[in-house]
Parts: sequence; C-alpha cells; structure tokens
Amino acid sequence: MAETVGARFERLVEIMRILREPGGCPWDREQTLGSLRPFVLEETYEVLEAIDQGSPEALREELGDFLFEAVFLARLSEEAGDFAIGDAVDAICEKLIRRHPHVFARPDGGAADLSTGQVLEQWEVLKAQEREAAGKAAKSKVKTTLSGVPKSLPSLLRAYEVSSRAAAVGFDWARPDDVLQKIEEEVAEVRHEVEQGLRGHLSRAEEEMGDLLFAIANLSRKLGIEPESALRRANEKFTARFEAMEHAIADRGQRFGDLTLDQMEAEWQRVKARE
Repeated sequence: MAETVGARFERLVEIMRILREPGGCPWDREQTLGSLRPFVLEETYEVLEAIDQGSPEALREELGDFLFEAVFLARLSEEAGDFAIGDAVDAICEKLIRRHPHVFARPDGGAADLSTGQVLEQWEVLKAQEREAAGKAAKSKVKTTLSGVPKSLPSLLRAYEVSSRAAAVGFDWARPDDVLQKIEEEVAEVRHEVEQGLRGHLSRAEEEMGDLLFAIANLSRKLGIEPESALRRANEKFTARFEAMEHAIADRGQRFGDLTLDQMEAEWQRVKARE
C-alpha cells in the first residue's frame, strides 16, 4: 500500500531532525537561519527555472529541494523554541480558508459566482484588513499598509507588491492608460537628464530612472502581468538571439568585435527573422 502524503512528509521532517542531532551531519548542524538565506533564494530561482523549462521532472526535483529548505528553517525555529513545521502548515491552512470566504464560508459549500478579477480584489482587501488588525493588536510597533512587504524582494517584484498593496486600499490609477501617461512623463524627465549630459546629475538621473521603472511595474500590475517573470523571459529571449548572432558570425569566420554597429544590427535582424 502506498504511503500517504502525510507519511512521506513526516519522513522528510524526521530526516531533518536526525541531520541536526548530535551524530548527524556536521554541515547541517552548523547552519543558522541567516546562513540558509542564500540557499532559500537559490532554490526559489531554480523552481522558477524548472517552470520556465516546462519539465515536470525538473520541477519535481526542485520542489523537493524547495520543500527541504522550508523544513530546515522550521527545524531551526523549533530548536529555538519558536514554532515547528506543523505550526507553519496550520498557519497557511488557516490563511487560505480565511482568504477564500467565497469557497469555505458558503453555507451550500459551492463556489461563489465571482470572476478571477473579483477574487483577486477580495484577496487584497482581506490582506489589508489582516494587516490593519495586526497593527491594532501590536502595541509596540505600528503596522502600515506597506510595512509587511519584504525589503529583500527583487526590486522590480517589490515595486509590483508595493503598488498592489497601495491599490488594495484605493490608492491607484483608474485605468492602464493613466499609467501609460505617467510613464510618458517619467520618460520625458529621464530624457531631460540625458540632454543635460548627466555631468553632476547622476543622482538625479538615477532617481528619475527609478521613478520610470516603478511606473512600468505599476503598468504591469494593471495589465495583470507579473513583471519579474516578464523581464526574465525578455532576458532569455535576448540571450538566445545574441548567442545565435555570435554563432552565425563565427560560422562565417568573422570576429564579433570587428563588425560595425550597422553590421551587428543587420545580423540581429536576420536572427529575429529566422525565429
């Protein structure tokens, strides 16, 4: 008889316990929450890469690694007397039920007649209410709408999350066209700094460039596009085209650095046309 998912999860938790005990693995015993941080980040991006590859086998492997990091962090927290992995599981179960009243709070047990957009809007409103309640409960530290956004997020993703939370409490543009107008304003301001020659104005140019990128993240949110994923795909597309261009040039016995910019552009267009 096949093991249940719970039994298999318990096996992972037990393996982690053994690794951390005296007589376990020296490396695992030396780790701290801080030392595991880069591994958590690495595994996160490896999961994303497996998704982009469309490989179920790779995704299965990377999800296992990702799950292990969660169990590892929870084990360290349990040893510190803070919480155990079961408490984390309880927390996410309770959160999912609380944030899906259209599913779990219906007396008939059926699904509510809500669109995807309405569900997402409800999710953000509920999150905002939770943060407000947490702020009222905390006497020593005031919680604001944006205080829970991790500063360690990649900047583009953090811009997306910051603007999403602000929008959840009503601070938002009415239409995507309004954001496009804001982007055009920011482009004009960046252009002004470029025309100034940037001498002595690098900090100002950096500020204007940041405003432009933030506005672009807002447009991405309004269009329902996750900007980090969009930019990652753009990076991969550029890399593939650039490498194809280099290979084509090398196949002709030429050196990339010997080409003029116009010749490079012509080769780039040929690569695009072959796609």
